[in-house]
Amino acid sequence: MNDYWLLVTFGLTELFSKTSDDAAVSGWGFELTMRLPATEAQPPNWALRLLQQLGRYVFTTGQPLGDGHRMDPGGPITGEPNSRLTAVAFVVDPELGTIDTPHGAVQFLTVLGITTDELARMKATSTAHVVAELAATTPLLITDAGR
Repeated sequence: MNDYWLLVTFGLTELFSKTSDDAAVSGWGFELTMRLPATEAQPPNWALRLLQQLGRYVFTTGQPLGDGHRMDPGGPITGEPNSRLTAVAFVVDPELGTIDTPHGAVQFLTVLGITTDELARMKATSTAHVVAELAATTPLLITDAGR
Protein backbone atom coordinates (compact mmCIF):
# COMPACT_ATOMS: atom_id res chain seq x y z
CA MET A 1 0.00 0.00 0.00
CA ASN A 2 1.27 3.47 -0.85
CA ASP A 3 1.47 6.17 1.74
CA TYR A 4 0.55 8.81 -0.82
CA TRP A 5 -2.24 9.72 -3.19
CA LEU A 6 -1.42 9.69 -6.90
CA LEU A 7 -3.73 12.02 -8.79
CA VAL A 8 -3.74 11.85 -12.60
CA THR A 9 -5.70 14.10 -14.94
CA PHE A 10 -7.42 12.94 -18.08
CA GLY A 11 -8.70 14.99 -20.97
CA LEU A 12 -5.52 16.74 -22.05
CA THR A 13 -4.74 13.81 -24.34
CA GLU A 14 -6.77 11.79 -26.83
CA LEU A 15 -7.97 8.69 -25.03
CA PHE A 16 -10.54 7.29 -27.42
CA SER A 17 -9.94 8.78 -30.87
CA LYS A 18 -7.41 10.91 -32.71
CA THR A 19 -8.74 14.42 -33.38
CA SER A 20 -5.61 16.58 -33.53
CA ASP A 21 -3.46 16.97 -36.64
CA ASP A 22 -0.12 15.88 -35.15
CA ALA A 23 0.06 12.08 -35.38
CA ALA A 24 3.14 11.98 -33.11
CA VAL A 25 1.47 13.68 -30.12
CA SER A 26 -1.75 12.81 -28.32
CA GLY A 27 -3.80 15.98 -27.77
CA TRP A 28 -1.72 18.46 -25.79
CA GLY A 29 0.91 15.75 -25.34
CA PHE A 30 0.70 15.51 -21.56
CA GLU A 31 -1.39 14.65 -18.54
CA LEU A 32 -0.71 16.05 -15.08
CA THR A 33 0.10 14.00 -12.00
CA MET A 34 0.39 15.01 -8.38
CA ARG A 35 1.42 12.99 -5.35
CA LEU A 36 0.24 13.96 -1.87
CA PRO A 37 0.65 12.33 1.56
CA ALA A 38 -2.26 9.98 2.24
CA THR A 39 -3.16 11.34 5.65
CA GLU A 40 -6.94 11.27 5.11
CA ALA A 41 -9.43 8.84 3.57
CA GLN A 42 -9.70 11.07 0.47
CA PRO A 43 -7.20 13.31 -1.32
CA PRO A 44 -7.44 16.98 -0.36
CA ASN A 45 -9.93 19.04 -2.36
CA TRP A 46 -7.40 21.81 -2.95
CA ALA A 47 -5.24 19.46 -5.03
CA LEU A 48 -8.19 18.41 -7.19
CA ARG A 49 -9.14 22.06 -7.72
CA LEU A 50 -5.54 22.95 -8.59
CA LEU A 51 -5.31 20.25 -11.27
CA GLN A 52 -8.67 21.34 -12.67
CA GLN A 53 -7.53 24.97 -12.79
CA LEU A 54 -4.29 24.01 -14.53
CA GLY A 55 -6.23 22.06 -17.16
CA ARG A 56 -8.56 25.02 -17.64
CA TYR A 57 -5.50 27.28 -18.03
CA VAL A 58 -4.15 25.10 -20.85
CA PHE A 59 -7.47 25.02 -22.71
CA THR A 60 -8.17 28.74 -22.19
CA THR A 61 -4.74 30.09 -23.11
CA GLY A 62 -3.72 27.46 -25.64
CA GLN A 63 -0.37 27.28 -23.84
CA PRO A 64 0.87 23.77 -23.09
CA LEU A 65 2.84 23.02 -19.94
CA GLY A 66 6.18 21.23 -20.03
CA ASP A 67 9.13 19.87 -18.12
CA GLY A 68 10.89 22.68 -16.27
CA HIS A 69 8.00 25.14 -16.43
CA ARG A 70 7.06 27.04 -13.28
CA MET A 71 3.93 28.96 -12.36
CA ASP A 72 3.12 31.47 -9.63
CA PRO A 73 -0.68 31.63 -9.32
CA GLY A 74 -0.50 34.67 -7.02
CA GLY A 75 -1.24 33.00 -3.71
CA PRO A 76 -1.01 29.77 -1.75
CA ILE A 77 -1.84 26.77 -3.93
CA THR A 78 -3.79 25.16 -1.09
CA GLY A 79 -6.06 28.18 -0.63
CA GLU A 80 -4.91 28.43 2.99
CA PRO A 81 -3.34 31.84 3.74
CA ASN A 82 -0.67 30.35 6.02
CA SER A 83 0.57 27.79 3.48
CA ARG A 84 4.21 28.14 2.40
CA LEU A 85 3.41 26.51 -0.98
CA THR A 86 2.78 29.47 -3.24
CA ALA A 87 3.84 28.21 -6.68
CA VAL A 88 4.19 25.04 -8.73
CA ALA A 89 6.86 23.48 -10.88
CA PHE A 90 6.34 20.90 -13.61
CA VAL A 91 8.70 17.98 -14.10
CA VAL A 92 8.48 14.69 -15.97
CA ASP A 93 6.88 12.21 -13.59
CA PRO A 94 9.67 10.15 -11.98
CA GLU A 95 7.74 6.86 -12.38
CA LEU A 96 5.36 7.33 -15.30
CA GLY A 97 7.57 9.31 -17.70
CA THR A 98 6.46 9.28 -21.34
CA ILE A 99 4.45 6.61 -23.10
CA ASP A 100 3.47 5.90 -26.69
CA THR A 101 -0.21 5.39 -27.40
CA PRO A 102 -2.20 4.65 -30.56
CA HIS A 103 -2.96 8.39 -30.69
CA GLY A 104 0.60 9.65 -30.12
CA ALA A 105 3.03 10.27 -27.28
CA VAL A 106 1.88 11.26 -23.79
CA GLN A 107 4.21 12.72 -21.19
CA PHE A 108 3.15 12.62 -17.54
CA LEU A 109 4.10 15.86 -15.81
CA THR A 110 4.23 16.00 -12.03
CA VAL A 111 2.84 19.15 -10.46
CA LEU A 112 5.11 19.94 -7.52
CA GLY A 113 4.11 22.51 -4.91
CA ILE A 114 7.00 24.86 -4.12
CA THR A 115 7.74 27.77 -1.82
CA THR A 116 8.51 31.36 -2.79
CA ASP A 117 12.17 30.74 -1.95
CA GLU A 118 12.31 27.61 -4.12
CA LEU A 119 10.72 29.50 -7.01
CA ALA A 120 13.32 32.27 -6.68
CA ARG A 121 16.14 29.69 -6.66
CA MET A 122 14.65 28.04 -9.76
CA LYS A 123 14.70 31.38 -11.53
CA ALA A 124 18.31 32.00 -10.43
CA THR A 125 19.57 28.52 -11.40
CA SER A 126 17.10 26.16 -13.04
CA THR A 127 13.98 24.23 -12.21
CA ALA A 128 15.89 20.96 -12.63
CA HIS A 129 18.56 22.00 -10.12
CA VAL A 130 16.09 22.79 -7.32
CA VAL A 131 13.88 19.77 -8.13
CA ALA A 132 16.97 17.54 -7.82
CA GLU A 133 17.54 18.98 -4.33
CA LEU A 134 13.91 18.31 -3.37
CA ALA A 135 14.06 14.79 -4.84
CA ALA A 136 16.86 13.97 -2.41
CA THR A 137 14.25 13.95 0.39
CA THR A 138 11.18 12.95 -1.63
CA PRO A 139 12.22 10.99 -4.74
CA LEU A 140 8.63 10.71 -5.99
CA LEU A 141 8.18 14.48 -5.62
CA ILE A 142 5.34 14.29 -3.12
CA THR A 143 3.75 17.68 -2.42
CA ASP A 144 3.31 18.00 1.33
CA ALA A 145 1.10 20.99 2.11
CA GLY A 146 2.41 20.97 5.67
CA ARG A 147 6.03 21.64 4.85
